[in-house]
Amino acid sequence: MKTLLEIGILLYPGAQLAAAHGLSDLFAVANRMAAGRADANLPVLRVRHWTTGEDGGFRCALDSHPEADSRPTVVVVPPCLGTLPPAEVLQPFANWLNLQHAAGVTLGSVCAGAFVLAQTGLLAGRALTTHWSLAKDLGERFPEVKVDADKLVLDDGDIITAGGVMAWTDLGLALVDRLLGPTIAADTARFLALDLTRHSQQYFRRFTPQLNHGDEAVLKVQHWLQRQDIRNASLSDMAARAGLGERTFLRRFQQATGMRPTEYCQQLRAAKARELLELTNRTVDQIAWEVGYQDPAAFRKVFNKMVGLSPTDYRRRFGRRSKAEG
Repeated sequence: MKTLLEIGILLYPGAQLAAAHGLSDLFAVANRMAAGRADANLPVLRVRHWTTGEDGGFRCALDSHPEADSRPTVVVVPPCLGTLPPAEVLQPFANWLNLQHAAGVTLGSVCAGAFVLAQTGLLAGRALTTHWSLAKDLGERFPEVKVDADKLVLDDGDIITAGGVMAWTDLGLALVDRLLGPTIAADTARFLALDLTRHSQQYFRRFTPQLNHGDEAVLKVQHWLQRQDIRNASLSDMAARAGLGERTFLRRFQQATGMRPTEYCQQLRAAKARELLELTNRTVDQIAWEVGYQDPAAFRKVFNKMVGLSPTDYRRRFGRRSKAEG
């Protein structure tokens, strides 16, 4: 008789049902791929959806193998596209996850599901990932957690988290890899036309300047930087625009924006370079010059570090018009 490995999907209020059912379908495909390799005698993935009933207790709302007997191996908390319910509404779900973890179950989350996972208290001092736009809120609400929003999937053994809204596909493949092996994961990815090579959501992140800090002098410089040619933005120019001495400006700028002026300008340059790579056919060297780099090699190095892809690879992936270039 085949071994059953049970994957639970937790349907908390507001959970994205498309992700829950998409994961169920992905695991069904993985089972088909595994069944095609009968000589390997691989386990079967059982999927169950868990939610609360009228009495407040937890019940199974969907079961791929209703006549079977098994215990959970993994429980996944899917994303939430709307506003997350308040902490007191989510607490029973966090408590249930704690009970599962104490019984040896691996816990996983996708996107905003990380908030439910973090509410368990199990991640104090540990790393997790979430959607890049939620990283700041997650870190502020749970300061004991190490948020690494550059990672698309962060596997920490008994806790595995995925970043973007659609990263449930990446989490699903990571779980298939873990439970059924890399060959079945690759077969599943090929059948579903999914990319097994994605590791980072860094190149999806967009620079969003912090503008509501209340420092009018710094805000004046930020607005100026948005309008003007940042190739010529020197520290002395920025300090003069703010009406401050350079040391005072440096201190206040970093306090207001969370980064040094040079880092801030690099972010602006990278954002402009992304736009040009996506929408124009200009060469990488031309774009480097346009955003303020006299040395194209230096531009490539900085862009790769900040975005996670080389300029050429970024254009291949996201450009609307492509032009071969080195």
